[in-house]
Amino acid sequence: MSQAVAVVEALKRALKAKKLTYAHVARELKMSEASVKRMFAAHHFTLERFEQICTFAGLGLTELAREVDSEKNYISHLTLEQEREVVGNARLFLIAVCALNHMTIEQILATYDIPKADCIQLLLKLDKIKFLELMPNNRIRLKVASNFAWLPNGPILQYFMARAQHEYFRSRFDGQNEMITVVNAMLSPASSAQFVAKLRKVAGEFTEMHNDDKHLPIGARRPASVVLALRPWELDDFNKLRRKRKARAA
Repeated sequence: MSQAVAVVEALKRALKAKKLTYAHVARELKMSEASVKRMFAAHHFTLERFEQICTFAGLGLTELAREVDSEKNYISHLTLEQEREVVGNARLFLIAVCALNHMTIEQILATYDIPKADCIQLLLKLDKIKFLELMPNNRIRLKVASNFAWLPNGPILQYFMARAQHEYFRSRFDGQNEMITVVNAMLSPASSAQFVAKLRKVAGEFTEMHNDDKHLPIGARRPASVVLALRPWELDDFNKLRRKRKARAA
C-alpha cells in the first residue's frame, strides 16, 4: 500500500469512527456525494480539500500520521504455521472470527458456551501472534490491516473447501437478503482480469460495510459470508465430450 493510499484509508477510518458518512462530507464541502465517493475511491485530493475534510472530522495531521504509522504494524496475513494453529483448534478459530467480527468479550461469552478464563487464554494466544491486542478490562483491539485475508490455498481456505463449503451451499438461497447465481461465459484473458478486479472491489465494499456496522448492537447484526470466485472451468461431463486435439486439428 502506497503512503498516499494509506493516508486516505486512515482518514476513512477516522470518519467512520466519528460516524461521518460521505453524505456528511459532501454537504460540508458543497459537493455531490458521488463526487466525494470518487475522490476517496481514487485516493486523489487537493491539499485544500484534504485539510477541509480533516478539519471537519476534528482530526489533526499529526494524529492522522500517527494512525498511518500504526497501520504499518498491522498484519495482512497470518503465517502458514499460525493458520495451522488457529484452524487446528475450533475454539481458537471461533474467537479469531469473533474478533474479526468486532465482537467484545462480553458478546462472545453471551453467545458461545466458553468459560471466561478459557476465552481470555484464547485471546492471549491471538495477542501473541499479533492478530489482536488484549487491552485493559479485556478490551479487544484488532491488529489486522484493512486488506487482511486468509492465505491463498492455506489451511483455513483448505478447511473451507473441505468442510465449510458443503455447509455453506446446503441452502436454497431463497431467503431474505440471500442469492446465488451461476453465469457461464467465454472470456478473453483481458476481460477475465478486468472482472477479477471488480470482484476484488466488491470484496472491499463488503469489508467496508462490515466495518460500518460494527457499532450496531450485536442483535442487529448476523454472521454473513460471501464467496466470490472466477476461474477457467467446464463441467467434467462437458469436457468428456470434447473432441481430442488431433481430431480438432483435422
